[in-house]
Amino acid sequence: MILTTTHSVEGYKITDYKGIVVGEAIMGANVVRDFFAGITDIVGGRSGAYESKLQDARDTAMHELERRAAQLGATAVVGIDLDYEVVGDSMLMVSASGTAVVLG
Repeated sequence: MILTTTHSVEGYKITDYKGIVVGEAIMGANVVRDFFAGITDIVGGRSGAYESKLQDARDTAMHELERRAAQLGATAVVGIDLDYEVVGDSMLMVSASGTAVVLG
């Protein structure tokens, strides 16, 4: 399945619109990761633990988006938008939304 942030796919024509699809992932960050991320914030540099967790959440949201589009009979999702939110004190939510379409 083609997944893209663009509103069309070069070389293809959209023949049917199946509707808006959304995939979400909410991931918790544990106390040890928070502690080491805090140290990284103090001394500078990137927080590998949080980057890894963010990648996991993004991958989960995208897989969910693709699964829901496939259930509708879509062959692609166009116009994908990724949103990131902090929920509570230590939860991260990633939401991926787009339009499920059939390409011809």
